[in-house]
Amino acid sequence: MKHSIPTLLGALALIVAGAVGPAAAQQREAPARAASVREASARASGRRIVVSVADRRLWWMNGRDTLFAAPIAVGTGETLRHRGRAWRFETPRGVRRVIRKEANPVWTPPDWHYVELARDSGWSMVRLDPGPGVMLADSTRLVVRGDRVGRLLRDGTFDPVPADEEVIFGLTLYMPPIGTANRRIAEELGPYKLELGDGYMLHGTPHQESIGQAATHGCIRLSDEAITFLYRDVPVGTPVYIY
Repeated sequence: MKHSIPTLLGALALIVAGAVGPAAAQQREAPARAASVREASARASGRRIVVSVADRRLWWMNGRDTLFAAPIAVGTGETLRHRGRAWRFETPRGVRRVIRKEANPVWTPPDWHYVELARDSGWSMVRLDPGPGVMLADSTRLVVRGDRVGRLLRDGTFDPVPADEEVIFGLTLYMPPIGTANRRIAEELGPYKLELGDGYMLHGTPHQESIGQAATHGCIRLSDEAITFLYRDVPVGTPVYIY
């Protein structure tokens, strides 16, 4: 069943992994950019996803008809800073396309995941790189062997850290290298994801209570039902209007 297009169109959220630009400039540009994208989405024909960050809803459109609508969680708008780096957790405006779809996606956490976890837990954080490793308090050495992080014991035995656990010894959180099994988290993105490029995506979530809230790091979070519908119905190449 088709419905007439709503006055305010729905919302989506995306992963923001880059550095923060000047905050004042972003605030000045955001309303104009949002208005421009909203006008472009209203003029567009054919099937497309249209989103309104402010309304926290997403619409799957065909011409002026709404085929599907769902609430989503959007970015908090907060900024995380660490040693000269900064991440702005907001949903950016613009026009993108679905470039890839994936079932049962596995998340590779960006650096900000470890920075935030260490901050919130009161731990220090150390980046672990391939090579000689890091000496621990018990005189064992934390090293990378192949795609696993683990301790090199005194007798030369390699004792891997379980791949589904954070690498924590004492009061220190160790950031595993990209490409290791310890830098991959299953089920965090729900059953499906639709990639929009540059690390931005639509995906499910185990945190269903966050849907409809400004609660993410910029990612879109949809219910399992909603992301399943989009995965099955939205083809690769579909334009996505975000305002």
